[in-house]
Amino acid sequence: MTESLPATAYFRVSRATFDPSRFEEVDAMNTRTSEYLIPAVKRLPGLIHFYAGVSPEGSAVHVSVWDSVEHAAQLDTLKEMAVDARAEAEAAGVTFTPIVNYPVNWTI
Repeated sequence: MTESLPATAYFRVSRATFDPSRFEEVDAMNTRTSEYLIPAVKRLPGLIHFYAGVSPEGSAVHVSVWDSVEHAAQLDTLKEMAVDARAEAEAAGVTFTPIVNYPVNWTI
């Protein structure tokens, strides 16, 4: 069954890289920051889904689905994300690529 999303839905992709030798440190940081990121993100209007993953190959990703681009953009200024978690990630050697918001064109 295909999930029905609003016609205005967007997904937000935040990608990062790190030295694979630091995987355990980055993975632990990702788990630790989730303790304050989850409640903060859940409070934001428009959230449909949020996924986070860290690969032992040296990359990490956060993908979230929102009901509008305006709601997706809330993460850009959410203190817990833009300041706190970012600082912890950078301290663990994580380098971010520019964040992109994409309109949802189709789903399966």
